[in-house]
Amino acid sequence: MRPTLPAALILALVAWTATVLGAPPAVAADLPTRVHEGRAYVELSDVARALGARLEAKPEDVRARLTTARHTVTFTRNWTRVIVDGRPVILDAPVRVHRGVWLVPESFVARVLPGSTAGAPAALPKAATRATLDELRLRSYPSFTRVVLETSAAVTHRVEPLGAREVRVRVSGLAAEPRTEDVKDGFIDEVRVERAGSDAVLRVVFDGAPAEPRVSSLTDPHRLVLDFQRPSTPAERPGPLRVIVLDAGHGGHDSGAVGPTGLAEKDLVLDVTRRVARLAERELGVKVLLTREGDTFVPLRERTSFANRERADLFISIHANAHRHNASEGVETYFLSSEATDSEARQVAALENSVVQLEKPAEGGRGRADMVRAILWDLAQSEFQHESSRLAEIVQDSMTRALRIPNRGVKQAGFYVLGGAAMPAILIEIGFVSNPREERRLRDGRYREEIARAILAGLAEYKRYWDQRVRAAAERPR
Repeated sequence: MRPTLPAALILALVAWTATVLGAPPAVAADLPTRVHEGRAYVELSDVARALGARLEAKPEDVRARLTTARHTVTFTRNWTRVIVDGRPVILDAPVRVHRGVWLVPESFVARVLPGSTAGAPAALPKAATRATLDELRLRSYPSFTRVVLETSAAVTHRVEPLGAREVRVRVSGLAAEPRTEDVKDGFIDEVRVERAGSDAVLRVVFDGAPAEPRVSSLTDPHRLVLDFQRPSTPAERPGPLRVIVLDAGHGGHDSGAVGPTGLAEKDLVLDVTRRVARLAERELGVKVLLTREGDTFVPLRERTSFANRERADLFISIHANAHRHNASEGVETYFLSSEATDSEARQVAALENSVVQLEKPAEGGRGRADMVRAILWDLAQSEFQHESSRLAEIVQDSMTRALRIPNRGVKQAGFYVLGGAAMPAILIEIGFVSNPREERRLRDGRYREEIARAILAGLAEYKRYWDQRVRAAAERPR
């Protein structure tokens, strides 16, 4: 029999259900926990049943959503941050998906559910601080249109029922001057910001039927990001996964990060990349190509260009991290996006992107000025952003489980090296060479082999998903 929650937390759950959500009290005494990675977790489906809430959570999804009559909570697999009514709440352990089951740490019950039985939950958002609209950004992609509200402080939002040709999003506590921006991309006609008492309303007017947005809240700076997916068009049937391009970061006169005792990132990642290539060809039965096989410098733009020429199915760039605080540790995985997860993700991208300054004029065109084109790079990648996110989640989960090191999560940022890839593409930071303890481990050939096998396990799991999708497509009638 699995252990049950402490009595105080059970009472808190029942109290919140009755007083805050307006749902009938749940019989929470049977709500069990399970130990996963040394921590107490609760099955998200059990929480939903106890609250009488609607749960959208598939094993293969990156995100899950729990909806009650008054609140919405969004979970992202392998992240410690959950979004409650548009406001972030940080848990003490990441959300996990284990054997097809979504798990939330016990702290979700203690923090997002009430901290006491006296009233409103301690971690649910209070009235939003009065914020101003700093910038409204719009960008059209082949598969979706993105609307970004950058605000001076965190805001909460509510998507109202769809209209005949528009979507209305009420943004609480936002002071904004009325404005209208034309989009006219064949999908969305215009975007309007209007006042509504002490709030603002974002009105997205479509050319035809409206699409419900996928909304995410980002911090540092505060942003509300709304992605409107275009109506799907008949897609080509996917083919088998045959070619993977592995990219060892840096090389030649670009040493990358250098550890306290002189371990160079360029040498470390080349060794790990070669190990992954050997394992993948032997165990996955795929063709693996390397952007560099020795200590040579390859311009950033040439790396994905090589993958495109070879018609690769996946592009994986392998790097090692560095931080001014030498205690920083762990692994993290990135995919390309115009909106960085946070300032730290932006700084990591800026550090990796600084390689362009080492490119010769003949290699880098106009040098840094040529990087203005970077604003278009995520346009090509946008078609593969969802798959890149899925690949990143799978590889990150595999590495943290196998290596038993801190999970710094899956993040998004504007990496030049991923720009222009016509396939799912991710960047893995395998550890911090700036951390003396991690540097010692990263020097060890046995540990490098463990890293390679952890990456391989992630690629193997993603290939199984890919193969299932190919089989399902083959069974559908033409």
